[in-house]
Amino acid sequence: MFEAEAAGLEELRAAEAVRVPRVLGTGRHAQNAWLALEWIRIGRASAAADSLLGEQLARQHRRTAATFGWHRSNTIGSTPQINDPASDWVAFFRERRLRYQLDLAARSGHRGRLWQRGELLLDHVSDLFTTYQPAASLLHGDLWGGNRAADEKGRPVIYDPAVYFGDREADIAMTRLFGGFGTDFYCAYTAAWPPDAGAAARSDLYNLYHVLNHLNLFGAGYLGQALSMIDGLLAQTGH
Repeated sequence: MFEAEAAGLEELRAAEAVRVPRVLGTGRHAQNAWLALEWIRIGRASAAADSLLGEQLARQHRRTAATFGWHRSNTIGSTPQINDPASDWVAFFRERRLRYQLDLAARSGHRGRLWQRGELLLDHVSDLFTTYQPAASLLHGDLWGGNRAADEKGRPVIYDPAVYFGDREADIAMTRLFGGFGTDFYCAYTAAWPPDAGAAARSDLYNLYHVLNHLNLFGAGYLGQALSMIDGLLAQTGH
């Protein structure tokens, strides 16, 4: 896990966009593994930092690859995140993200309506992409409010990534999942790279991945939210 996180930080660092901690090293001693990172003194969050983060994240997303996925798998929380490359984004997200999480949930006993409605959604994911073909952008992959800050000079910093190349909308969607970022962030990102007109309709699709992961990691408290999101997405597709 730490080696994959270190590789992800280096990938983000190479984009020369948003600041990330420098990796000092990884290793193992006896039963303990470690990841050593640059110490960054955290300062006060501000509208200016939010605005700069939006601009810089758009620049990061401009770094693209020929295929979706990454050269290695990693983790989302402690859950394996499979990044085997694919040329088709819809197939990648359907199989490597949603189906993987739904299968984990089923093995944990969450079958019934979640499984049935989830399977139906898998059959109709492509309905949300009829006129949209995303680029394979460099994603942070776990970009909620707890994984960003501002340093003592007010510069944005991101950390704890789950890196892969995918639809940039997935990063933006997650910024809204647990409270959202400031308005200045969204205005700056939109000014730098306006989102597709259908982005709002796909936001719950991308966040469903994280809610299912929370269901698998933390239990049934997330079941109702996952079901509600699936039902809403199916309603959008006419099912």
